[in-house]
Amino acid sequence: MYLSDKESLDAFCERASKARVIAVDTEFLRERTYHPKLCLIQVATSEESAAIDPLLIDDLSSLVNLLVDEQITKVFHACTQDLEVILDAFGCLPTPVFDTQVAAAFLGQRQQIGYGALVESYCGVRLPKAESLTDWSRRPLDQDQLRYAEDDVIYLPRMYDRMIAELVRLDRWSWIEPEMAALTTASRTARDPEEAYKHLKRSGSLTRRQLAVAREVCAWRERTAAARDLPRKWIVSDEVLVETCKRTPRTVERLRTVRGTEQLSERDARALVAAVIRGVQCDPTQYPKVQHRDRPSQEMESVLDLMYAMLRIVSDKSGVAPQVIASRDDLYDLALGREGARLATGWRYELAGKTLSRLLTGEVGLTVKDGRLEVL
Repeated sequence: MYLSDKESLDAFCERASKARVIAVDTEFLRERTYHPKLCLIQVATSEESAAIDPLLIDDLSSLVNLLVDEQITKVFHACTQDLEVILDAFGCLPTPVFDTQVAAAFLGQRQQIGYGALVESYCGVRLPKAESLTDWSRRPLDQDQLRYAEDDVIYLPRMYDRMIAELVRLDRWSWIEPEMAALTTASRTARDPEEAYKHLKRSGSLTRRQLAVAREVCAWRERTAAARDLPRKWIVSDEVLVETCKRTPRTVERLRTVRGTEQLSERDARALVAAVIRGVQCDPTQYPKVQHRDRPSQEMESVLDLMYAMLRIVSDKSGVAPQVIASRDDLYDLALGREGARLATGWRYELAGKTLSRLLTGEVGLTVKDGRLEVL
């Protein structure tokens, strides 16, 4: 169904509110804006699906009530951007959430598997992708566009049921539950201008004092981009900000020596310099902390290679993607016996950490048999 008026939306949401699971997807544009422009919301139960038009319906309160109903599980595929869009549009986050991409990595699929590949694997359907570059803000939407939008949700309830059954059969629901809960934490979705510097490209070359400047200039850019509803890079690029943090110009004239600042208006140039000065004047006790990880020695690199080989064996046998189980940093933390190592507790320890610890103490080893690595 294509829903473009409040009455039909309210009727659909009333029916959907009786479901235990609904599938959700969004279509949006953000190439030329800071805030994503929500253009379409697709919702499906196991019995029906709807493409909801937020550009034509002024009152979407019944949909919001459905999304925040904690008795209904909201199923997404790769939900991060969808949650950000929903939070931006409605000021709320759907809970509880189940992400089929996250679940797939625990069930023998590769990490970050695409929706089309997952539908083909679980439902035997090959989806077309002809509308992937559609301008969803243009009206009217044709039948091909609506069919494409519907495809993004109609298979999710079926996949959810199969995935839940597999997770229960493999006794992995307790593993995945905290992963799903973490998807809707505020730190994953909210935009805090004071934290924007953490996403600045090439900021790893900055000192702590320069990072204090980065915190101020990135916060200024974030607020300016939001106020003007423009992409951050249209205000000033990451490359220019990094160079500005290194040079710490105290005047507009000095700022203009940084290539790329010529696009800044005089007002913006003055505001950027003021942000630089605030950063320079920051109390050293308030500088951002830098998490410097020591580099493994050559000998330790060899140990980590061996641990990763063991991790791959565990992954192949369990069907859990190796990246989900542990990163190379996680392996290093375990090898050094660091407090709080992720592989030393919980399901990661039971699945892989225990075996890896035995590898480190020489209780088990690796050998090659018939061209394959095996545990000794």
